[in-house]
Amino acid sequence: MTTQAESTSADSDLAQPLAETPSGKGAKDENFPVGSFLLPKHLRPHVATYYNFARAIDDIADNPALSGAEKIERLRAFDAALKGEPGYGPEFAKAHALRESMAATEVTTKHGSDLVAAFVQDARQNRYDTWDDLVGYCLLSACPVGRYLLDLHGEDQNTYRYSDALCIVLQVVNHLQDCGDDRRELDRVYILGDWLREEGGAISDIDRPSASPVLRRVMDRMLDSCEALMVDARQLPQAIKSKHLAMESAIIVRLADRLITLLRNGDPLATRVALKKTDFASAAIRGAVSGFLSAGKGVDP
Repeated sequence: MTTQAESTSADSDLAQPLAETPSGKGAKDENFPVGSFLLPKHLRPHVATYYNFARAIDDIADNPALSGAEKIERLRAFDAALKGEPGYGPEFAKAHALRESMAATEVTTKHGSDLVAAFVQDARQNRYDTWDDLVGYCLLSACPVGRYLLDLHGEDQNTYRYSDALCIVLQVVNHLQDCGDDRRELDRVYILGDWLREEGGAISDIDRPSASPVLRRVMDRMLDSCEALMVDARQLPQAIKSKHLAMESAIIVRLADRLITLLRNGDPLATRVALKKTDFASAAIRGAVSGFLSAGKGVDP
């Protein structure tokens, strides 16, 4: 005979895997290196722990089978587990692991909670009208990643400005790369509504098999705004004291520049606009050298 306690335990065991909704995506699918060999060996496991948490909550936010309410419930549970609130078991292992990692490295859990807030916003909001609106979202969805890495390496918070610029660019170009898929699969649109209307278009322009002249103009305006941010982003490697992190960031800066160029010349609705192995190789060689030489030199006045 099964007791009530045993039944409850069994039900709990069955429920545990449902906290996450893995998509199968991983570090290899990102536009930038995640915890590469350039980073100090003793810090790489912490970077992997942060990425695993981010991947888990991102997969929840992007799961088309979940309702907005279900996404928010799961995301808030991950945040509560990250903060050490009682009642969250092994099904939230990635949150517990990040909390322990952050405690060991003295990095604030805010850099995890901000990501949760961004994905909660994704569950509630699927349109962005202005550039400032989109930047506000990126401050939660992308900038915490750069800030986490800076804090993990003991960098001054004055470097946030340059890291934020780079992270916002990376997020926006990712939105442009995925604009067709985001619209089709999640009805999520990061192409700016105000700019679409100003150019005489509408969201339906994203539903076409190729970019209309209107959508092309809006994408170019968004890339122009990214170029403006790259002025600060390119100063990040020399603002960083750690040669390891400076090399890594210099590589990512070059990848961001390359993605902007590819999106200028490509059509993300007609075909996947993505970095090639040669792009990664070129950025790795040139970026590692320039980052090593520029680390700690200070930013241009």
